Amino acid sequence: MAGAGEQKGKKEENGLGTAIDFVLSNARVVLGVGGAAMLGIATLAVKRMYDRAISAPASPNRANLSGKRSWEEPSWLGSSSRLNKDMKSGVSRSLQTLPTDPCAFETDTLRPKPSVRKCQVDMKKARLRLSMQEKLFAYYRRHVTIPPGEQALAKQAAVDICSELRTIIHSKLPDMPLRDMYLSGSLYDDLQVVTADHIQLMVPLVLERNLWSCVPGEETILNLPGFCLVRRENLEYFPRGGSYWDRCVVGGYLSPKVVVETFEKLVAGSINWSAIGSVLDYVIRPMVPSETLALEVQYEADRCLIIDFLPCLAIDERFLVARPHRFAQYDAMWQLSLRPAETARLRSLDQQDTGCRSVCLKILKAACKRHPSLSRLSASQLTNVVLNTSEQGTSWAQEALADRFLQVLRELVGCLERGVLPSALEPRINLLSELTAAEVDELGYTLYCALSEPELLLRTDI
Repeated sequence: MAGAGEQKGKKEENGLGTAIDFVLSNARVVLGVGGAAMLGIATLAVKRMYDRAISAPASPNRANLSGKRSWEEPSWLGSSSRLNKDMKSGVSRSLQTLPTDPCAFETDTLRPKPSVRKCQVDMKKARLRLSMQEKLFAYYRRHVTIPPGEQALAKQAAVDICSELRTIIHSKLPDMPLRDMYLSGSLYDDLQVVTADHIQLMVPLVLERNLWSCVPGEETILNLPGFCLVRRENLEYFPRGGSYWDRCVVGGYLSPKVVVETFEKLVAGSINWSAIGSVLDYVIRPMVPSETLALEVQYEADRCLIIDFLPCLAIDERFLVARPHRFAQYDAMWQLSLRPAETARLRSLDQQDTGCRSVCLKILKAACKRHPSLSRLSASQLTNVVLNTSEQGTSWAQEALADRFLQVLRELVGCLERGVLPSALEPRINLLSELTAAEVDELGYTLYCALSEPELLLRTDI
């Protein structure tokens, strides 16, 4: 009877072993080696529990046999050419430990030692950083910088138009108190990208000191930092009409909108630009429609320049421009211009440490210029993100361009998530105030996607 019982136990055990071998061999076909290894660990653990349950304490030989069989390597382990001896021993060690943590299903054969893995990760990051660095500089050379010859032609066209406008305005409006007009913008600061297609013609207004005062936007009911009201003062002593600019006052404040309309009647309405263009060998036409007064100048067969006609004034140590706010309820407010100070700070920081801030900024500007979904981001916003990131104490050496580029992207995404981009020079100013919530969300989503694949921003085929 004992022999019969032992024979029956062996038969059951052999049947279980056969079933396990069958399951594991088929698992390798279906799940692959890695998946079969995980299934094997679990299956063999169950088999071990079964072996212990059917083993009788009075039969030590049987217990040893069961223990031996329970830790046997499965038959498929030696049949795969993808597993070498080291991998076998690794699987055997993992079977002895039988981890229960889900993360431990990455066996030693599939997961390198911590130190080796760290070295591999570091090497991979270094290779990716070097590759990104090379791509950024290649993009900068090929698609960002403007040839000096093209810049010179654009500047010359702007100078010619400026000379003509100065003469015409002084002849037709001799009483208008103006200082000398001058050219400004990224083209003159060497921060323009892709093409030399935009410049600003600054038209400084002269205001009587005792007749006008500046009211910061945060001190008004509108509570709008970065914008100001220009209030007419001393009407009891100097009645309306005592200043040339009284004709542009609305509700007691000098209206930038009315000032621009005054110039628009002259520049776009009464100047024969076709005749002037034929003399200068340009094609000149006012831009319609346009948020500001602007001229389009075609100075080469395939080259056009946009000249923004921008009235401005200096008052109470503030420099204001007649750039209308995007939302109509703020059209009485003048915008505080910090661009000259921001540009000077950017240059100063780069000169101090031979940094790559300007290069990083120009790459970002070019990417936004080429991508329609990022066109809402202005040069001022991008400049301030770079300046704010510079305050974080990181190196801006040329060889750190890739790291700083990604850091600026993360900073910009964070600002969009919060809905606040503070000015580097005036932190009370939120540079996202002229964007809608939907636009902020779209920009944030696009840039968030670019964080995982920055090369998307460097595409030129969009």
